[in-house]
Amino acid sequence: MKRMSSRERMMHALSCDPVDYTPCCFMLLHGFDEWFPGEQNLVAAQADLGLDPLVDIPSWSVSRPGDPLDLRGYQLDYPGKVNVTLRGMPVHAHRDVTLREWRELGPGARYPVLHREYLTPAGPLTVSANQTEDWPYGDHLLFVDDFIIARATKTLITKPSDLKALAYLLQPPDAETIAHFRSSSESNRKLAQEMELLRVYQWGVLADMASWLCGLQELIFLTADQPALVEELFHMIADWNLARMKVVLNEGIDLWVRRGWYEGSDFWSPALYRKFIFPHLKKEVETAHARGVRFGYIMTAGAMPLLDMILEARVDVLIGLDPVQGGYDLRETKAKAKGRMCLWGGVNGSLTVEAGTPELIRETVKSTMDILAPGNGFILSPVDGIYDASDRVRSNVRHFIDAWKECR
Repeated sequence: MKRMSSRERMMHALSCDPVDYTPCCFMLLHGFDEWFPGEQNLVAAQADLGLDPLVDIPSWSVSRPGDPLDLRGYQLDYPGKVNVTLRGMPVHAHRDVTLREWRELGPGARYPVLHREYLTPAGPLTVSANQTEDWPYGDHLLFVDDFIIARATKTLITKPSDLKALAYLLQPPDAETIAHFRSSSESNRKLAQEMELLRVYQWGVLADMASWLCGLQELIFLTADQPALVEELFHMIADWNLARMKVVLNEGIDLWVRRGWYEGSDFWSPALYRKFIFPHLKKEVETAHARGVRFGYIMTAGAMPLLDMILEARVDVLIGLDPVQGGYDLRETKAKAKGRMCLWGGVNGSLTVEAGTPELIRETVKSTMDILAPGNGFILSPVDGIYDASDRVRSNVRHFIDAWKECR
């Protein structure tokens, strides 16, 4: 077989078609960000290592300066980077929404409490969270963020009347948003074309957004106590997501990725998944396919009980197969998905690659390739990625890449 470009190789893998060799593409790149700062440097460095890098369309711009939902700020632990909870097209609130923030320290309280209130024409929405020692955003809360879930003393959405106000925050893309998206995409689109790399949009969202708004545990309780509220909330998020998605799909991407870290069976039973999540997933896949775009779904844990439904939805690639911390049975997953859905991942990032020995890394890569590579439809990656940027881990990444090259 003739040698493929990186984009050809990835597209063939996503379609479960024959490839010149099994691609390796790191699904997340936190460690790489520190080794090779700057988006174009990051992409070029991966290509130099022989990997098959993604190019994000657009870049990491995620908000509009001055908007109440601005997600860019307050990254005190990560200077110069943006919050990437909702990376991709900018988010914005209705022009009539204003913002109030304050901080309180009650008598005898262990932590100060941060408050953020959105004043909308349909009433206020307030979120509050403990400002723990590891809080990364100074004296501020963001619109949505993983840090809030575990520290919230009051979540944003608790009752049906909150949804009328939420509609003023989940606004469809307006002309300014679309123009910003297109202008911020141009340099990356040219980069992908010049280097013949896969163009990807990250991320679509549903239950992850609902979890940020309601709290993870609280959201599952609401499915029993107020199922109509959850259904209406999911429809609202899905409609907002689809409005954004339809703009992106017309801009020349190869792969749309939906984040589902909070959609696995660690949180949702198969019955709840079928009722609340599956219909929206299926519609999203159909929307991507109607525009000739592949659909990726990130679920790093809790996927096994849901695998049949993910296949039924016709997802093109399941991203984040982790056999160590994610509960994936690689042989069973391959047997079910073979020829129907590409699989992406296969090796635990933190315990195997970051903390492992060179021998463990090589043995794991070889066994993973032996299980998942035959029959096409596999992309190798540490899951979720590499977070430690130490010299030892950088050496381990080299061992990982060398092992892949030996058996690809």
